[in-house]
Amino acid sequence: MSRLSDTHSHEQTRPPSDRDVAYVGYRQSGRAIVEKRPGQERVTPERSLALVNHSPSGFEWGYGGSGPAQLALALLLDYTDDEAFALDHYQAFKTEVVSQLGCAGSDEYWRLTSSEIDAALRETTDEPVAPTIN
Repeated sequence: MSRLSDTHSHEQTRPPSDRDVAYVGYRQSGRAIVEKRPGQERVTPERSLALVNHSPSGFEWGYGGSGPAQLALALLLDYTDDEAFALDHYQAFKTEVVSQLGCAGSDEYWRLTSSEIDAALRETTDEPVAPTIN
């Protein structure tokens, strides 16, 4: 994938308070749970399902299937608040990032920071990353 040539990037336009956002995924009673931190706000599939219905049963990670596709779309929607951008880039984000996430045991989790998301988006897009985060 090509690198961005435009110096105007997503990181430069986000308010400083949003720079420390992280998504954390873990299993609770066998179910995949994703939270946005700080604040432990739960990320749910509903908004992403309204755009593309890959996995009505919920999120998954660690492989390239429908559950990871739903998670990739939901993460980009939440992170960028830009439906068009999320729809254009979630499949590449699934392949490059979500399929690589892992946590096997009940005490394990994965963590994806804003800087990691920004870096992945720079690698998987041919255009400037989404302009703002709310």
